Amino acid sequence: MHPTIDNHSRSAQLFAAARRYIPGGVNSPVRAFRGVGGEPFFVQRAAGAHIWDADGRELIDYVGTWGPAILGHAPAVVIDAVRAAAERGLSFGIPNPDEVEMARLICDWVPSIQKVRLVNSGTEATMSAVRLARGFTQRERVVKFEGCYHGHVDSLLVKAGSGALTHGQPDSAGVPAALAELTSTLPFNDAAAARALFAERGREIAAVILEPIPANAGLYFARPGFLEGLRELCTQHGALLIFDEVMTGFRVARGGAQELYGITPDLTCLGKVIGGGLPVGAFGGRAEIMDALSPDGPVYQAGTLSGNPLAMAAGLAQLRELERTDGWKKLEALGAKFEAGVREVLKKTRRDFVFHRVGSMFCLFFTGGEIFNLADAQRSDRAAFARFFHACLAGGVYFAPSQFEAGFLSTAHSEADLEKTAEIAARALGA
Repeated sequence: MHPTIDNHSRSAQLFAAARRYIPGGVNSPVRAFRGVGGEPFFVQRAAGAHIWDADGRELIDYVGTWGPAILGHAPAVVIDAVRAAAERGLSFGIPNPDEVEMARLICDWVPSIQKVRLVNSGTEATMSAVRLARGFTQRERVVKFEGCYHGHVDSLLVKAGSGALTHGQPDSAGVPAALAELTSTLPFNDAAAARALFAERGREIAAVILEPIPANAGLYFARPGFLEGLRELCTQHGALLIFDEVMTGFRVARGGAQELYGITPDLTCLGKVIGGGLPVGAFGGRAEIMDALSPDGPVYQAGTLSGNPLAMAAGLAQLRELERTDGWKKLEALGAKFEAGVREVLKKTRRDFVFHRVGSMFCLFFTGGEIFNLADAQRSDRAAFARFFHACLAGGVYFAPSQFEAGFLSTAHSEADLEKTAEIAARALGA
């Protein structure tokens, strides 16, 4: 049995009960620990950069709700905002002032977004953006990249990353073949393949969707000129370029990955950070495209809880605090210190690793050589990662339970947290 849980623990009891009522015992597949073995633990509470499981064990957390907890867990400024909003009402199903303010802030901070529609999840954002792209261009084909995960949208669950990849099933049952046929997949960073596809089927392509910084098959980066080339191809052939910045939006920079790379997409999908820990999503872009949405245009999209006051209050409080404190500068400093500690540990090991970081996002691949796409990432030694994961967990550090997920730092991580993490990681790696 793995050291994460025993049959007499509260987490074991909860997981046994969960399996009776919830498929696989979890409400999102990667939480099941199938990528690392053993059984998951259950969290009782979280504060700052730490979480406490149902048995009272304290862990330094590098998952951060899979990205939203950029200020750490339960920051006072967010909790106070949510409490005040809750006292005014949990949900209205009627326009509220905070959704207007959130829309204004997004448009101000992300220059490519002139208008934005708020939704309830990243999946809803990408699903709606693809529908909008098809409606606006009057075309059906969508191009995505192997290993880029855009939520559990039928037409995008083709050679996907994240949980689908963790479980060894990058496609999904239940997706009609006829629908999947309208999705073309390409290797990330293969500019020649993109040019060839557009030369053959450019008139059919409604949109190209990608993570500008793929973070659901580990974490890797675009080669110089790759994103610029996609922008040129889309412009030349009348297709829309969609950046899925659900993870990177407001995390890697104030204006997201598109600010770092200087690329202007036609549509952008957002989530995670803009909800402050509550369910949220958004998609936006050029006004002429967004005006094709109902009620002004023919592309239908709706949501009862879209722009709900609790998520808007939490997200606005978090974003304003990031700006007030220059949080991105602090995150970069923490990321650089974390990377220096990791690389110092890796120097003492006898095997090859690849460590990638951008700002407060990171991934340690258990393989050598360069990693630029899904095929490169899949060379990783998953069994070795699983041993490392459990050794760290036993020592009080929680990384994502999959080789193919990114880790996240928050402004709440302290130097003491980073130092302890380096010590535990060194022991786990035998350094």
